[in-house]
Amino acid sequence: MLEDFKKFLMRGNVLDMAVGIVIGVAFGAVVTSFLNDLLMPPIGLALGGADFSSLFMVLQEGATPAPYATLAAAQEAGAVTFNYGAFITVLLNFLIVAAAIFMVVRMVANMQKKEEAPAAPTTKDCQFCLSTIAIKATRCPNCTSQLA
Repeated sequence: MLEDFKKFLMRGNVLDMAVGIVIGVAFGAVVTSFLNDLLMPPIGLALGGADFSSLFMVLQEGATPAPYATLAAAQEAGAVTFNYGAFITVLLNFLIVAAAIFMVVRMVANMQKKEEAPAAPTTKDCQFCLSTIAIKATRCPNCTSQLA
């Protein structure tokens, strides 16, 4: 049973999938850092200094009454919150990852199209005897007919 499991793990598809998952996780971390550290701070400044990850709305007050200065304070008080800022951040993260993956898939598809372009024909058929001859031939070497 252990030998069968080894064979399964060493198949090409499983290894390719494992490499893809590891690269995907690393890429997700890069995108998350880009979003949280580079993209969202200028957007927050443009919107009056708002930190998107801390935008929330109190649905039900906790042990201490509202208002709560931060999301952490609301959660510490046991308040039920609607964390729309965190959702916006995750949604932007998803859109950036989806756009990047779309661009990679499109680039690979374009590369495959170029590779699959049919080569120019090097032969043609004689219109009289139907034998295969060179494309540049002006006379058939088999039937000696003059070609148009």
